[in-house]
Amino acid sequence: MSPFRGSVPLNDRWDHFDLHRADGVATVTLDRPDKLNALTFEAYADLRDLLLELPHRGDTRVLVLRGSGRGFCSGGDVDEIIGATLRMDPDDLLAFTRMTGEVVKAMRECPVPVIAGVHGIAAGAGSVLALAADFRVVARSARFAFLFTKVGLSGADMGAAYLLPRVVGLGHATRLLMLGDTIGAEEADRCGLVSELVEDDALDSAVAALAERLSGGPAFGYAQTKALLSRELDMNLSGSIELEAMTQALLMKSADYAEFHAAFTGKRRPEWKGR
Repeated sequence: MSPFRGSVPLNDRWDHFDLHRADGVATVTLDRPDKLNALTFEAYADLRDLLLELPHRGDTRVLVLRGSGRGFCSGGDVDEIIGATLRMDPDDLLAFTRMTGEVVKAMRECPVPVIAGVHGIAAGAGSVLALAADFRVVARSARFAFLFTKVGLSGADMGAAYLLPRVVGLGHATRLLMLGDTIGAEEADRCGLVSELVEDDALDSAVAALAERLSGGPAFGYAQTKALLSRELDMNLSGSIELEAMTQALLMKSADYAEFHAAFTGKRRPEWKGR
């Protein structure tokens, strides 16, 4: 937990998704199965606020994002969001679109590794949430659709035009964002969008195994790796090497670095402290 806290308390109640914590793993389950877990204004806001809070907690080393029922997330709710935005003033529309982007920004900047466990459909904003995760464990039933152009909007939304080319390359990203076609899990895997492709009945165990591995590992090292992967996307080689040198020098004074040496010389497994 961060030692620097002000007056705002940490929140243990989230009204717009289900949150379960156990053994350092926080699992967010989007829980509107009757609407394929379509997002509402409030769900976006809760996701943003949870992600901003996680670095200040001492009980979370991994965040898992899942969907209940038949799919991961079908994107923004057609009635509650699309219908409402048609009646909004420009300043409110900008506040909304900035908020959705803040969710993705918070996912990428949160030092906690994020795993998306994807089954069924991941469409629109749901596909971008999966894209913004650090790991995408994907069932063979899964389908991805960056369908923003199909509702008359730009295919570049919530940072998709920044992130997707860096994950799958410009050619694939252009096709997926401009045409908005639905692709299956195997094609997504060939494009490089999938971290691990599993059978449907193995999704839960695969997500749990990865979450357990990450939660029991060197959290400080993971956090710095994630931070540098994001920051170095737009840096030149010289700046990247200098940033990595400074980071490694910092981590060489960490408790985990000393613990590795003690465990190695003592012929035992390291007990990572995450600091």
